[in-house]
Amino acid sequence: MPLLYWLIKFVFVGPFLHTFYRPWTVGVENIPESGPVIIASNHLSFIDSIFLPFVFDRHIVFLAKQEYFTGRGIKGALNRFFFSGVGQVPIDRSGGKASEAALQAGMKVLAQGRQLGIYPEGTRSPDGRLYRGRTGIARLVLESGVPVLPVVLIDTDKVLPEGSYRPRLYKVGVVIGEPMDFSRFSGMASDRFVLRSVTDEIMHELSRLSGQEYVDVYASSVKKRPVAAVRQRA
Repeated sequence: MPLLYWLIKFVFVGPFLHTFYRPWTVGVENIPESGPVIIASNHLSFIDSIFLPFVFDRHIVFLAKQEYFTGRGIKGALNRFFFSGVGQVPIDRSGGKASEAALQAGMKVLAQGRQLGIYPEGTRSPDGRLYRGRTGIARLVLESGVPVLPVVLIDTDKVLPEGSYRPRLYKVGVVIGEPMDFSRFSGMASDRFVLRSVTDEIMHELSRLSGQEYVDVYASSVKKRPVAAVRQRA
């Protein structure tokens, strides 16, 4: 566990979160005590990656977008310090060869027997609903053979809504489902229909656990629409 991660979790941020946000949890007994696992979560707010690790005893490695490590100025330096210090792995999300590099980075984390955190939607929900998952998670699952632990965060978007920089006080919840086994699809990682089926199964389990309405389109495509149109549909 990286030193900065330990300090943030147990000294600086952890006590503050427990005191002021009083997070509640369901299903902690479903967390594997050891071995590699892919933690698949919904994504409501920037602070999801802050709340989620406090439920898990072991360090969670997230594949963080490369922009967090390349920013300029004071904000860029603080981002690099924080994300590097807590052991996050930078990835290029531009597609093509970049996607393959992200896959290999995730496989390396799992090969080390660690926990890998992934937001299958690929970006934060623009309106609190759950959106279509990217099939990269299915490739990781089938090529690594490790179980998927479905986890949902509740009301983190009320603490820090999209576009806001000022956190609000609101009680946050974390619901952890039972591990999902996809060994029945072993050796089928190159079949795009299987990849979509595995991804959809994960997303529907996240929808069931969270109670979020499921929308079968990518969140990134919705974010490209005018803000007024997104709000009208929400």
